[in-house]
Amino acid sequence: MCDLGYKQAKQYVIGDANFIPLKQGTSFVFNNFVGQAGNDLHIDGSARILPKDGGETSGHGMAFVVSDSLDFKGAEPTRFFGIFNSNGSMSTRVLAIELDISLAPELDDISDNHVGIDVNSAVSLKSENASYYSDKEGKKIDMKLLSGDPIQVWVDYEGKTLNVTIAPLKNKKPSRPLVSSTTINLTGILQSRRMFVGFSGATGSIKSYQYVLGWSFSKTMASLQSIDFSKLPKVPQTGSKKKSMSLVLDALLGLIAFLVLGLLIAAYLYRRNMYSEVREEWEKEFGPLRYSYKSLYKATKGFSRNEFLGRGGFGEVFKGTLPRSREMREVAVKRVSHDGEQGMKQFVAEIVSMRSLKHRSLVPLLGSPLPWWRRLAILQDIASALSYLHTEADQVVIHRDIKASNVMLDAEFNGRLGDFGMSKLYDRGSDPTTTAAVGTLGYMAPELTTMGASTATDVYAFGVFLLEVVCGRRPIEPSLSAAKRYLVKWVCDCWKRSSLIDAKDPRLTEFSSQEVEKVLKLGLLCANLTSDGRPTMEQVVQYLNGNLALPEFWPSSPGIGVLTPMALSPAPLVIPSLSLSSSSSNNSSMFITHSVLYGTGR
Repeated sequence: MCDLGYKQAKQYVIGDANFIPLKQGTSFVFNNFVGQAGNDLHIDGSARILPKDGGETSGHGMAFVVSDSLDFKGAEPTRFFGIFNSNGSMSTRVLAIELDISLAPELDDISDNHVGIDVNSAVSLKSENASYYSDKEGKKIDMKLLSGDPIQVWVDYEGKTLNVTIAPLKNKKPSRPLVSSTTINLTGILQSRRMFVGFSGATGSIKSYQYVLGWSFSKTMASLQSIDFSKLPKVPQTGSKKKSMSLVLDALLGLIAFLVLGLLIAAYLYRRNMYSEVREEWEKEFGPLRYSYKSLYKATKGFSRNEFLGRGGFGEVFKGTLPRSREMREVAVKRVSHDGEQGMKQFVAEIVSMRSLKHRSLVPLLGSPLPWWRRLAILQDIASALSYLHTEADQVVIHRDIKASNVMLDAEFNGRLGDFGMSKLYDRGSDPTTTAAVGTLGYMAPELTTMGASTATDVYAFGVFLLEVVCGRRPIEPSLSAAKRYLVKWVCDCWKRSSLIDAKDPRLTEFSSQEVEKVLKLGLLCANLTSDGRPTMEQVVQYLNGNLALPEFWPSSPGIGVLTPMALSPAPLVIPSLSLSSSSSNNSSMFITHSVLYGTGR
């Protein structure tokens, strides 16, 4: 085989070329070029039979050449395949079939991967992007001249028609040529009785290796011998390729070692730091106001499902026990979901911002069948907590999610308001309203969609909560009849019928009718359709404690017992609530040449 790459040795030396002078009746086949150099095979420049291992060559591709002389002194050694210069071929007449792997706009090249027919100039008469016609698939298939895979090339000439065909190794010759010209006149090109055929390449800035692995030539199609693919030499690996493969192997082994080491370290750290703390940058401003993960993990028995209490808007809630002095105290631990709809950082930041809030009734609900006096006490506790949030805390706090499932009872059945995931804080004197309408269906004031949340929307929700506790039912009960389905409307209807007391929880036994009716009316007053018609939480506390009499109003008073579409149908504003749940000189002659070429990457 011949290495067609060229290293410039002296000025005006052509690029590597391998030429054979044709004699009458010439026909030959080289299945392997080893030992073929001699009188018949002319090697010019630095072409050699086998390249030195590790040597580097360069080029712009290669060309099959037919010429009437070996005098290429006027050719450029670094481009134009070593057979032309910028003005073409001055001293030698040349026909070349180029396999071009560089794009030269000044030569009107169509791409950096094309096959062309050149006559006395590097500017192709015709060219096509490298491809072959697949008879099996009935279409053209693109090929890459620098793919690294051996390529077959057929050059057929008869009359004035020249056809060039390429295909992958071992493929049959396609029925359609890639490039075809019917205007090639060898008599005009070869103006002598001598003719040389061979291959040539040139140096250049683009690195590549070009090899001729086998070559069959004949003056007639009938005498063209087939190339024996089994005798073709193996393409030698270049030093850079060996080095590249070695680097790839080293990198792969290094990566595997790194991954194994990483897994071992991860396993070690996991076993040692099972309870390690994760502190994010945004936590710094809040100081040490946090429990360690380890303590909470242990308190909930590893967040056991047996300790599961329910699910809220930001995650799951578990029952736990934490030591306090010499005793243990029961706590509710919410494990925040990182993909929660509201965002963990906002939730935690707002909760910690409330570190200055101190009130005996601010803790995480819920009621069960309790006697009247305990229900009234719980209502007073929650009213007091809300009043503190609205008027006494350092900042105005709007809870925005007052409902039964956000109230808990401690061991002494004291009411504790919790779950501040939706709460907002404002400086006093500023507008405390918000633009986001959030809440739970049934507790949401009508002005939420237009005005946003305010202390008055908290009052509305508290009013519904009052009715819920007294009546022992939810704000909306789809299973009940239309008359009883909506709590606020139903309580008002009972009052209109002068049977307000009938709205109470039927499980209540010992109670004061006067107190029950007062709380029911207060619930309707707080749930007034208009915000201006609702009392403040300070007033609510006084009403519940008996320090202030309720204002006079009637079931027919404006805004009393009136529901809005928000309260009557589901809406996308609801947040989750806690739930348990191939020669001659005349025109008639022809030649056929079939070569196997190999090009590998830049």
